[in-house]
Amino acid sequence: MRDLPSLARFCWTTALAVVWTAVPVSASATSDGRIDAQERQQILDLLRDSESGFLALLAGVSDAQWSWKPSPDRWSVGECAEHIVRSNEALLAAAKQALAGEMNPEWEAKTKGKTEILLSVMPNRNPGGAGGASAPQEIRPTGGLSRRELVERFAALYAEARSLVGESDAPWKAHTAPHPFPIFDPLSAYQWALYVPLHTTRHSKQMIEVMETEGYPEN
Repeated sequence: MRDLPSLARFCWTTALAVVWTAVPVSASATSDGRIDAQERQQILDLLRDSESGFLALLAGVSDAQWSWKPSPDRWSVGECAEHIVRSNEALLAAAKQALAGEMNPEWEAKTKGKTEILLSVMPNRNPGGAGGASAPQEIRPTGGLSRRELVERFAALYAEARSLVGESDAPWKAHTAPHPFPIFDPLSAYQWALYVPLHTTRHSKQMIEVMETEGYPEN
């Protein structure tokens, strides 16, 4: 089992971030689909916390720890990290796709309640992933990326997400893109962007599960 202060700090950071997201949308929220200052800062804070937590987990992981699997049907730390990167690239691409498209005149009805579902479901993972959805083949880990490539792509992705969220004044909520799961179809650009750090948090917890599994290499 890995015993590092960074793990405890990460658990507290992500827990506090998720609690913060439960604050109701402010009364100043606009009705034209634009996100308000609180919603924008919410995503930026979640990006900051999930990025620092993810990188802290990877710090000092040996090659043996990176590739160790609790069982043949479960992912290693490295595979979890690769899934995070591949998935988040797709999530951010969906947010950009939504913003590039026409405004959805039915955006309020089509996306109602889905922000709350994302905030409730995505960062909270059952032990062993019980009850969760199986990742589509295109975002499953293949082992084709080195650790350095994964970290570089993760950093680039997060830099782009921060820039997009921090600078774009588009009506994020009024632009939508389809989601393969009916419960989420469609999501607004705002919800797709929010999905990124929540997804990182979810699978960072999966990495912690691996690290806390009996048999995980000491070094």
